[in-house]
Amino acid sequence: FGLSPEELGERVLATILFSDIVAATETLARIGDRAWAQLLREHNVRIRTAIDRFRGLELDTAGDGFVALFDGAAKAVRAALLMDPSVADLGIQVRVGIHTGEVEVVGGRARGVAVHTAARVASLAAAGEVLVSGTTCDLLDGSNLALESRGEHELKGLSGARPIFAVRR
Repeated sequence: FGLSPEELGERVLATILFSDIVAATETLARIGDRAWAQLLREHNVRIRTAIDRFRGLELDTAGDGFVALFDGAAKAVRAALLMDPSVADLGIQVRVGIHTGEVEVVGGRARGVAVHTAARVASLAAAGEVLVSGTTCDLLDGSNLALESRGEHELKGLSGARPIFAVRR
């Protein structure tokens, strides 16, 4: 009685988005700390704009990336498609991975296997690419988003090969 859903550790179905700046360490080393801090601030503003436009919930900025939850797979993908083009003039690229599954949100942080799965999907993405899991792909039926198979992949720490799809721009 009197506990919030977060305090109860309730699980909710969500689409989890991970974004990451490609070659962040190399860029930092090349441009220096001060310029990197300024670039990162501008990157953050632009990525937050994409997340907000599709009613995502920012959970974390993991240094040079973001973790956000969405209440729909298509919303997450549409936000992701805005991200790389929005930072192109900054001389950087981002990669994005998306997975849909049940998560617990506790203390403003998402946890569960689905979160780790989304992170693993993101780690497969190339510069400027948006990858989605097979689960998320299934939920995109009727969305008019074009996807192409990237085959089955073993995701570190998770059992079994899983289908991965790239979102075509």
